[in-house]
Amino acid sequence: MIGFADRAIDKLRARGNPLCIGLDPNPELIPPLFGDARGDVDAVEKFFREILPLAARHAVAVKPQMGFFEPYGEQGYGLARALSAEAQSLGLICILDAKRGDIGSTAEGYARAAFGAAPGFDADALTVNPYLGRDSLEPFLSTAEKRGRGLAVLVRTSNPGARDLQDLPVNGAPLWQRVAEMIAPETVRLKGETGWSGVMAVCGATYPDEARRLRALLPDALFLVPGFGAQGAGARDAVAGFVRGPNGLEGGFVSSSRAALYPQPAADAKTLAAWREAIDNAMDEAARALRAAVKA
Repeated sequence: MIGFADRAIDKLRARGNPLCIGLDPNPELIPPLFGDARGDVDAVEKFFREILPLAARHAVAVKPQMGFFEPYGEQGYGLARALSAEAQSLGLICILDAKRGDIGSTAEGYARAAFGAAPGFDADALTVNPYLGRDSLEPFLSTAEKRGRGLAVLVRTSNPGARDLQDLPVNGAPLWQRVAEMIAPETVRLKGETGWSGVMAVCGATYPDEARRLRALLPDALFLVPGFGAQGAGARDAVAGFVRGPNGLEGGFVSSSRAALYPQPAADAKTLAAWREAIDNAMDEAARALRAAVKA
């Protein structure tokens, strides 16, 4: 069984850029070309059936955000699972963005749902919240280890409010650093032959200085980097925590959601062809910027 980190690095090196497309079905932003997404899950499905082939042209991964799918109830959950499977069939890595965090048998249930075959998601990786402590991560780690999957642990998130807690000093260092130190010994459990670990760290592109410090603490961990694009971070900041590899900078995935899914030219499009061209251009622009950043 090839572990997550080795599969990810192979695809990242082949693609030449670390772009991950966030699948965030915002009902207020999905164009009426696809129907009324405020109450019709079919409109969401039509939208993403068009998005996925375009993502497969430019990106290496997708990140379904469950907070956008779950308001549609059972249909939304089922659609997220179906889109994940389709993305994988197109060669994309699927990182399920559910930010799970619990203890004991409850955490085990979340892990089975994320990594198990249908009716589970069979996702390649899952985002998890470590702020319940080390024991809350163990069920996810053990399941990922058995099944060759990855975990993206929230360490330094991209939102402005991250400072409210993550910057609080704990024995002379910010809390986010203590979280990184807590997960550092676990990276060996999901480490592959490439030397990279599938125990990933979520580190926002809006904090490039922290990303460099985090890399020193977690030299083998792949990063999942939100905040690129609509949240204001540029490509160079997004790869600040990457390191030199065989073909340039490498070390994780950089996620773009709103900028890739809802660019203004696409919102103004009157035909499906014009919309598709606008989305293709937005994804191409993001991929080109990241490719230039990792080659610099």
